[in-house]
Amino acid sequence: MSDLFAKIKEVTELDGIAGYEHNVRNFLRQKMTPLVDRVETDGLGGIFGIKDSKADDAPRILVAAHMDEVGFMVSHINDNGTLGVVEIGGWNPLVVSSQRFTLYTREGKAVPVVSGSVPPHFLRGGGNAGLPSISDITFDAGFADKAEAESYGLAPGDIIVPQSETILTANKKNIISKAWDNRYGVLMVTELLETIKDQELKNTLIAGANVQEEVGLRGAHVSTTKFDPELFFAVDCSPAGDINGNQGAIGGGTLLRFYDPGHVMLKDMRDFLLTTAEEAGVKFQYYCAKGGTDAGAAHLKNGGVPSTTIGVCARYIHSHQSLYAMDDFLEAQAYLQAIIKKLDRSTVDLIKKY
Repeated sequence: MSDLFAKIKEVTELDGIAGYEHNVRNFLRQKMTPLVDRVETDGLGGIFGIKDSKADDAPRILVAAHMDEVGFMVSHINDNGTLGVVEIGGWNPLVVSSQRFTLYTREGKAVPVVSGSVPPHFLRGGGNAGLPSISDITFDAGFADKAEAESYGLAPGDIIVPQSETILTANKKNIISKAWDNRYGVLMVTELLETIKDQELKNTLIAGANVQEEVGLRGAHVSTTKFDPELFFAVDCSPAGDINGNQGAIGGGTLLRFYDPGHVMLKDMRDFLLTTAEEAGVKFQYYCAKGGTDAGAAHLKNGGVPSTTIGVCARYIHSHQSLYAMDDFLEAQAYLQAIIKKLDRSTVDLIKKY
């Protein structure tokens, strides 16, 4: 497990929000280039390694993570040197206050920042203890005024990313970190390509990662249009509901995500996934989701692309400290490998037979 932990630590401690995925893209390019026939990018910055097949009429299969994590962007600098922000991706205001962040200036300088909060002393005697909106939360880098902040290179549009160290839990089974949504998917792609690098597939595999998923599944529209796959597999992390009595348990295996508000799994895709999981002996759990993945965008492109999500769940996602099981990653990786190895022309035709 120590090798897996080291890999997870490397990818989760990278910083990159929507529109600023360059650190993650550089990581993927370096990892993928020796493992595939070629690497291509789309017009928004999605990056994909392509492994060609020698099979006649090989189907095109797109496997896509997303590179971006949730964060913030500076909207304005106040006269007193504090910062107003807009959220990039979804945040619960309850997890934002009194946390450490890193702000990156245009020149790439890293500036430590803390999100503001109201001390209990100021709530006594009728102070307002209501839930703030994100726009009400002040970010503070410790500058005396606006001029000093600007002298250090700060400007509207600078990005702010959670500052968090990736660590093991005491039982060595689970990990606590930021950004498992969706550095899980990034690591899934590199591990898949590493494992099959010397294997001949019956499909042309296009595996990589989209941009800007957290702000509306934007990158998936572009990459699915560009690469024109017959099937699309998102690899993404979903919120665990186990401590609240809901679906999604860490340690419960990979997810069979049969529904979310933007995507309903097709019957023949579901049958294929269930059969593959059973044949491969993969541990899985059913998951009815309340949020979306890139599958929601991809399945509507190019006349329709049967899609699904190969995922895991984590507690407390979209925060500084998500908690998740390493065993779930291993189950999901085994599942993805089994799926990709089965997708020859006849299997894809069966999934698409209406």
